[in-house]
Amino acid sequence: MAYTALARRYRSRDFDEVVGQEPIARTLRNAIDSGRVSHAYLFTGTRGVGKTSMARIFAKALNSSGEAGPVSDEVAQAIMSGQDSDVIEIDAASNRRVEETRELIANCIYRPMRGPYKVYIIDEVHMLTREAFNTLLKTMEEPPEHVKFILCTTEADKVPPTIRSRCQRFDFRNIPTREIARHLAEIVEKEGLKADPDLVHQVARLGDGSMRDALSLMDRLMAAGEKTLTLVLLERLLGLPARDTVSALIDAVAAGDPKAALEATDNLLSRGNSPEQITETLASRFRDLMVIAACGPETDLVDLAGDSRAEEVERATRFDAAGLMHLVALCESVQRHIKSSASPRALLDAAVVRLAMSERIADIAAIAAGHTPQPAGAPPKK
Repeated sequence: MAYTALARRYRSRDFDEVVGQEPIARTLRNAIDSGRVSHAYLFTGTRGVGKTSMARIFAKALNSSGEAGPVSDEVAQAIMSGQDSDVIEIDAASNRRVEETRELIANCIYRPMRGPYKVYIIDEVHMLTREAFNTLLKTMEEPPEHVKFILCTTEADKVPPTIRSRCQRFDFRNIPTREIARHLAEIVEKEGLKADPDLVHQVARLGDGSMRDALSLMDRLMAAGEKTLTLVLLERLLGLPARDTVSALIDAVAAGDPKAALEATDNLLSRGNSPEQITETLASRFRDLMVIAACGPETDLVDLAGDSRAEEVERATRFDAAGLMHLVALCESVQRHIKSSASPRALLDAAVVRLAMSERIADIAAIAAGHTPQPAGAPPKK
């Protein structure tokens, strides 16, 4: 049998399975139970957060409501795969012309074949032309009782106000990293594999709020054929800077050792990591240390688990929050300049030396300004 991607195989099939959008799922279910279902909905949010899945679940629930009773397994499967005759899915990116919209409108007058409602799910609705929107608007103003519209988009501001005003709008949030990680861990277990907690959290972070992106990345890792998925495998697959080498670089910065910091940087470059990748990774790591230093070791503002969190908590004790704030700003500034620099390696090495010598540079600046350097953490002189 042909392989089915994880993002399709583990797609939510009912309101209880929805991950990260529970308030929306609860509201839509209550709307059906109370008989307060609108004729049109607008689902907006970034890619991979569950808009189309929620639209299908909602359509299935609508056609299972009232005297119709639950739909059969066959109909449920057809709805969830986008192949049901009463739940019509349209990709506006490839069917954006007024002719396709007129055909849609013309067919909506016919009653549904198997359920109480004919549901139109229009994905990427913002891609419709102005003429197509005008045609859609005429039907949305006074739609037949058996018709429901669910419009999905990643760019709600491009949907005309006349359309938006006739819809109940739901904004889908980016899914928190910890919820993505929990879902990924369950999937790995169901697939009969093992994964290091650090690996699962890193994949969830790389998903950047998108469950689909995280699942696609996990799919690539599983394709490697390893029984245990590790952070090293992820780093090799994506060409990410090795975590242990970055840790060595940060430890050298903490120790004020520019030689060791430059050697760690050269190690990363020799593995194929770009200067831009290295500065981005350093900024992210310094940010985590800054938050731990400012908020304490148990903070939820840092997406780390297990040994990685314990290591960073210990590492954070070697810095102070104010100093880390400066290091983050320096990495971000260098990253921007590297993109347009004719000598990115020289710029990176200079930045690394500056990171490692930041305390000494601060002391020299203080002396030049006529101030006596104070020990770290000491209150300022009056």
